[in-house]
Amino acid sequence: MSELSGKRVLLGVCGGIAAYKAIELARRLTQAGARVDVAMTRSATQFVGPLTFEALTRRPVLTDALALDERSEIAHVELGRAADLVLVAPATANMIGRLAHGLAEDPISVTVLATPAPVLLVPAMDHHMWLSLAVQANLDLLRGRGVHVLPPLHGRLASGALGWGRLPEPEAIVAEVQAVLAGRAGGEPGPLAGKRVLVTAGGTQEPIDPVRYMGNRSSGKMGIAIAEEALRRGALVTLVHAAVSVPLPGGVELVAAPTAALLAAAVQEHAPRAQLIVMAAAVADFRPRQIADRKIKKDGAALTLDLEPTADILASIAHLPLIKVGFAAETNDLLANAQDKLRRKQLDLIAANDVLEEGSGFGTDTNRVLLLGRDGPVEELPLLAKRDVAARILDRVQRLLSG
Repeated sequence: MSELSGKRVLLGVCGGIAAYKAIELARRLTQAGARVDVAMTRSATQFVGPLTFEALTRRPVLTDALALDERSEIAHVELGRAADLVLVAPATANMIGRLAHGLAEDPISVTVLATPAPVLLVPAMDHHMWLSLAVQANLDLLRGRGVHVLPPLHGRLASGALGWGRLPEPEAIVAEVQAVLAGRAGGEPGPLAGKRVLVTAGGTQEPIDPVRYMGNRSSGKMGIAIAEEALRRGALVTLVHAAVSVPLPGGVELVAAPTAALLAAAVQEHAPRAQLIVMAAAVADFRPRQIADRKIKKDGAALTLDLEPTADILASIAHLPLIKVGFAAETNDLLANAQDKLRRKQLDLIAANDVLEEGSGFGTDTNRVLLLGRDGPVEELPLLAKRDVAARILDRVQRLLSG
């Protein structure tokens, strides 16, 4: 039997282009056994007609804050009292502001004020609107009152731009509804909720000619595991990636940066807005001073490449007030080299591993690392799956952020 069987869910639909996704959301909730009542703002009815929801739910739709139900009860009071959960999807910036400040002038806001049930907001809006201080402050107020928030995703928006603000897919929203009703942690804001986290992953490739490049063996697995774990903890994640050999995660902002120079530029662009950076990418220390414009042909003679050092990315952001986490992939003197890098790069935390050790090198699904902090003892982790290493690193980061 479905976790939603017999549950009463009040679905509030606000006026935004993402309102069309609420149709599929209502259908899935109804098919899962929930009794779905729908409340719509006037602007929402300009995107989707109430009749569509009535046909799917077999229930009347509330579009008037002063409406009476079939028993002459005040509709929004009765719906709020009877609901097991109030779900607002999409929740616009306007609606978030109304709810944060206790305004009641539409069918959704009056019902939220009248309900003792848990409330789940699923925002959808423009990228810059979502990141505005006003919207984030209103969400903080609501979270402080126990309101649940499922953050939007990064993706293609109605304007055609790429950014934060895309409504999650209906299946993800239904899963969050089930989590909130079941009282599971997934319904609570994560420990990194609202934090902007910048992660680098993969191995850079420095061109020699139009065909060849200098590269390394990094698969990107460790950096991607950190990005996914940060996302699970509620962070807004930007993943700057060089070459990777595994699928890139969804729900994060993806920035392709195949060379050390491009990766450095991407970090410098995004780091000023972040509270945390995790430099898990394997960035080339050297690159060819000159790149041939045509394929270098093999003629039997030796080939000498003139190499120059790449920019020190961490040094370029040393002045920024954010938590900095680095990695040290070593083949000898692991602890001494990690301590030296921690000091030179002015890091808050470093994860060091011996890439010659079995199960701890490039491309593996596991890793064994030493965690060194500027103000803490050395923590030697056993051989763990990279997702577990990511969790241990972010546990340390959370202590730094709270301290």
